[in-house]
Amino acid sequence: MIEEKTWEEFRDSKLLWWINRTLHLFGWSIVCEIDNGEIIRVYPAKCSFRGFDEGVESDGYAGLTNHIAQNIEEIKKDFEK
Repeated sequence: MIEEKTWEEFRDSKLLWWINRTLHLFGWSIVCEIDNGEIIRVYPAKCSFRGFDEGVESDGYAGLTNHIAQNIEEIKKDFEK
C-alpha cells in the first residue's frame, strides 16, 4: 500500500531531520523553503553541514520518538500478514 503524505507531515514527524542526518554524511540535504509557515518548495542540495547542534538533535529524537509512539499501531500493521 502507498499512501501519499504532505511535506509538512514528513517534516513535523521529524523524519526530514532523521533523513538529513544521514544525508549530511555525504554533504547533501533535503531543503524545505518556507514562506508564511507554508512549505513552498522542496529540493535536494549539496551542503557543507555535517550534523546538527545539540538542541536540534534533542528536539529531533524527542519528536521522532513521539511520532513513533503515536503511530505504533499503524506501523505494526505494516508487518502483519
